[in-house]
Amino acid sequence: MIHVQAFTLCSALGAGMGATRQALAANRSGLMPANWPDCDVPCYLGAVDLPEEVVVPDAFACRNNRLIELALAQDNFLSALDAVRSTVPSHRIGVVMGTSTSGIDRTEAAYRHLTEGDHLPAGFLQPRTHNPHSPGDYVAHRLGIHGPCLTVSAACASSAKVFAVAQRWLTQELVDAVVVGGADALCLSVIYGFHSLQLVSPAPCTPFAPDRQGISLGEAAGFVLLTREPAPVQLLGAGESCDAYHMSSAPPDGLGARLCMERALAQAGMTMADIDYVNLHGTGTRANDETEALVCGEMGAPRTVFSATKGFTGHALGAAGIVEAVLVIDALLTGLVPGTCNTRRHEAPFDLLLESREQSLRTAMSNSFGFGGNNCSLVFARA
Repeated sequence: MIHVQAFTLCSALGAGMGATRQALAANRSGLMPANWPDCDVPCYLGAVDLPEEVVVPDAFACRNNRLIELALAQDNFLSALDAVRSTVPSHRIGVVMGTSTSGIDRTEAAYRHLTEGDHLPAGFLQPRTHNPHSPGDYVAHRLGIHGPCLTVSAACASSAKVFAVAQRWLTQELVDAVVVGGADALCLSVIYGFHSLQLVSPAPCTPFAPDRQGISLGEAAGFVLLTREPAPVQLLGAGESCDAYHMSSAPPDGLGARLCMERALAQAGMTMADIDYVNLHGTGTRANDETEALVCGEMGAPRTVFSATKGFTGHALGAAGIVEAVLVIDALLTGLVPGTCNTRRHEAPFDLLLESREQSLRTAMSNSFGFGGNNCSLVFARA
């Protein structure tokens, strides 16, 4: 069995689980009108309040790694890791990070500061930042972990897939503990990229609403510490699929989503009738919500409660999986089930929870579906 020993999250809702729970309980969104440097796209963003005093070494300097540093400082996560380290050597601890933007904000800044002859100023010569593996490299360096280290970049399923990788490593006894996480920072490439696809909503996103207009982008960093040692929450199933139907669209029949949900349930030895709560991918776009609603409506059981939480945090892209996995883990522990913030009416064919509420949960699922047909579903349960 794979167990959750510790977890933490920083998002637009605040730094750490205390701030996150307060916002969820109050049904308070973290989305605000865009106030991003050099951005004139009319939209709402889920930006993290990132204090200037949060710094990283120059070789790793970028907003994404600063988000990581902020998250690692929350919820006694490092203390929990130290407790594991007291019995597990560093080469038996792994790191799996998920990201899609990595240090691209720093790369944008580098190109804005090209010198005569198109040379990068010395401060931007950062090979450990201008590459997709930067988050994994930084976390392993920061934590002094010497076991296997991998960075997954699979669009919006990136930091859900980290759980599947860690599950395999632990099951195969390649390692005895794994730090899994995800981090993605807002940047102009992301904002204008999604705007060019006509997917960005000018108002706060409203997943599954009849008049939904698109996504609200966000940023976040979060971590979970997994081991084989007993703990209150277990990872029971991780299902993956890649439908490869289209660069940025899911197949209308939802085949990829269905496959990964079925695989996660099969690994957990369950059916949808056994799942108390599902945290939906729920981006707020017309096509994606429609496809996910179709699949979940056909698979769902009458007593299963669903919600989509991107109206709270924004869509954190490569960090969306860790954000929603942490919200699911926390809901299992606390009984605070997040609602579907900003949505007032819905057209989903299942019980969509619009406001957060207290409800005891035994089992829960988290869905993450990304561009390129990358899909992952996770099943967690109270031990």
